[in-house]
Amino acid sequence: MPARIAFTIETPMGPRTTSMTYERRGAGEPLLLLHGIGHHWQAWEPVLDVLAADRDVIAVDLPGFGASEALPDGSPYDLSTVVPVLGAFCEAVGAEHPHVAGNSLGGLLALELGREKRVRSVTALSPAGFWSEGERRYAFGTLRAMRGAARSLPVPVIERLSRTSAGRTALTSTIYARPGRRSPEAVVAETLALREATGFHQTLAAGRGVLFRDDVPSVPVTVAWGTRDRLLLRRQGVRAKHTLPGARLVRLPGCGHVPMNDDPALVARVILDGSR
Repeated sequence: MPARIAFTIETPMGPRTTSMTYERRGAGEPLLLLHGIGHHWQAWEPVLDVLAADRDVIAVDLPGFGASEALPDGSPYDLSTVVPVLGAFCEAVGAEHPHVAGNSLGGLLALELGREKRVRSVTALSPAGFWSEGERRYAFGTLRAMRGAARSLPVPVIERLSRTSAGRTALTSTIYARPGRRSPEAVVAETLALREATGFHQTLAAGRGVLFRDDVPSVPVTVAWGTRDRLLLRRQGVRAKHTLPGARLVRLPGCGHVPMNDDPALVARVILDGSR
């Protein structure tokens, strides 16, 4: 069962208490898992048990997403705020200096954690921040459309659509290459997580000017990109390699933007190899 922990963070209004929800499984070196915008920790469910056979796996709901609290009033959802919050969370759960793997927004956060030398290794799956301005506008427009659709559909309609492969494709094909593999329960839950994400618009606003320009030479870095990513196109992986010349760049054949469900065995192997 997911747990919740409260801890103190610094805000523009002074120290405040916040809480975050997380799932923890396994034993070994700690491995922090960070999901993408509008998602929740359950995005990692397809790979959790495989990873937990070798790692102390901590899959967390980011602030303002899933079951975690929104950031305190006045706190922006930018890297300079969220990265220290993640550091405080790791300290609170006794997992200082973990390995980290992240997807999309979570991949960007993972790289920033690596740049600040807060982690042992970084695996970034289709990380944000390597886009051209046109690609960023396309991705943000697509995300807003997904959010709008999730908020406009009555829950009974979402549940009915999720019962069929065609319906799951309609709801999630932007992020999965094989949406029919996703369970109906998971599709309902993640659609509701998207519609209810309190940090969604603030996170998009904070991301408008984000470009990841710095190398991360101090820790091992793996960047992996799905060949069928329809949200952050795979050519952005080539840019990531130019920015991070020491990184291992891995293709994920047949995978979409959220690859953990499309090919769990491959993604788990990439994460474990990257966190040796």
